[in-house]
Amino acid sequence: MSAMLDHIVAQLLTLQVRLLACRERLAANTDSEALHDLRTSLRRLRSLLRPLRGLPGVEQLEEAARSLGALTTPLRDREVLAAELIRRGYAEAGQRRVARWDSAFASVAASPQLTRVLAIVDVFPLFLRAAEREGLARSLVKRVDKRLVKQWHKLHEALQDPGHDRHRLRLLIKRVRYGDEAYPQLDHAGKKLQRLLKKAQGDLGDWHDHLQWLLQAKDHRDLAPCKEGWERQLRDAERNADLTLDALQASLKRR
Repeated sequence: MSAMLDHIVAQLLTLQVRLLACRERLAANTDSEALHDLRTSLRRLRSLLRPLRGLPGVEQLEEAARSLGALTTPLRDREVLAAELIRRGYAEAGQRRVARWDSAFASVAASPQLTRVLAIVDVFPLFLRAAEREGLARSLVKRVDKRLVKQWHKLHEALQDPGHDRHRLRLLIKRVRYGDEAYPQLDHAGKKLQRLLKKAQGDLGDWHDHLQWLLQAKDHRDLAPCKEGWERQLRDAERNADLTLDALQASLKRR
């Protein structure tokens, strides 16, 4: 196998172990970070796969990962909101949103979506080896590098747009950040740029959370006491995100 294929298989095995551990943690409801860790592992898996599109098995594994992500997103959103409410002193409202949480976690652990992801991950290295034998994985470094460069180009273009969409920027930043982490040997981002990407993702995540909470406050009376504070924090988050995005744009120009 090529060095790049060795790297991809090693990454897959690491992610497989993490996903299996997350499944057991969710099934036993051992800690509050299990769902978050599952979703982080899924994002890393999808970032590893994205540049490999066109190889056998990639489409099936990407679709399985997307389905599991869709299953867990509402649960994670509730989990984050509950933590925010409890932090603000509205424990009853927070606890209501995580009632019967053990059964919700157990349902994810036993879900067909997670079972399918794990089943495909288990055999995916065999698909890669078969693809290499058949000559389908030639110039793998070039293939991966070209697709990562395309992601960086999309981010650069989006940052230059004066009317940029923060939702789209958040997605693009996640893609380049996790893509760089999946393939560090291609050296697309130095340490300073990596820190900026992480900060931009965090700032936009903070903005996104407050925006979603305010939308929910329109339909849920028990969120009304938080509305004024969230509106103020949303404005702060927008300013922080814009400053970080300006710094990121300047850094990309020098890249």
